[in-house]
Amino acid sequence: MTGPRFTCLIPAFNEAARLPGVLRAVVGHRRLDRVLVVDDGSTDGTGDVALRHGAELLRAPDNRGKTQALRLGLQTVRTSHVVLVDADLQGLTAEAVDALIAPVADGTAYASVSLRGNAPWVWRRIGIDYISGERVFPMALIADRLAALDQLRRFGFEVFLNRLLIAGGHRVAIVGWPGVASPAKAVKRGLWRGIYADAAMLWDIAGTIGPMGAVGQIRELTRLAKR
Repeated sequence: MTGPRFTCLIPAFNEAARLPGVLRAVVGHRRLDRVLVVDDGSTDGTGDVALRHGAELLRAPDNRGKTQALRLGLQTVRTSHVVLVDADLQGLTAEAVDALIAPVADGTAYASVSLRGNAPWVWRRIGIDYISGERVFPMALIADRLAALDQLRRFGFEVFLNRLLIAGGHRVAIVGWPGVASPAKAVKRGLWRGIYADAAMLWDIAGTIGPMGAVGQIRELTRLAKR
């Protein structure tokens, strides 16, 4: 019997400077059948960087946001499982990717979620980052719900996925990534543009699950992680 097979999806918007470090950890990784970068309308050559570093590339016609970039990538997946990785990670290694995949590959968990070393203090304190962009899950979880993504906000994907995991009562592994960090938007875009981008992301999340939905998702995901 063959085991699970994995496609790595990396949504990317103007990440030409940071993407190479991520691709060095995933391109050629022993557990990954494919590495696909979805270029979400970048203007800095992100797509060309992806090709130069050995990834497959899918270009969105314009900047539509993370949810729609993932929608484009997910509809091409033919493996049993998906590995989501953000394009701006610092310190990502093949070993960290292995650790994220392992509990799903060995059957101890249905899905896994990363907890990065520079995640907000409160997430590290409670032991879960409910909006982490690094996840492993079966394609079956979402395969028949791709059309629903068209109704989501630009940053609604992770909390939508949480909803599916919670509804199914699926065991979730939280995988510590102490050596991996995601740069703040203020560092990437400048202070005020970064603040605006963070506010827009939080607005999208609240618009997807409601203002109190985060508390419920954190509680339920924590319960599923302890099963």
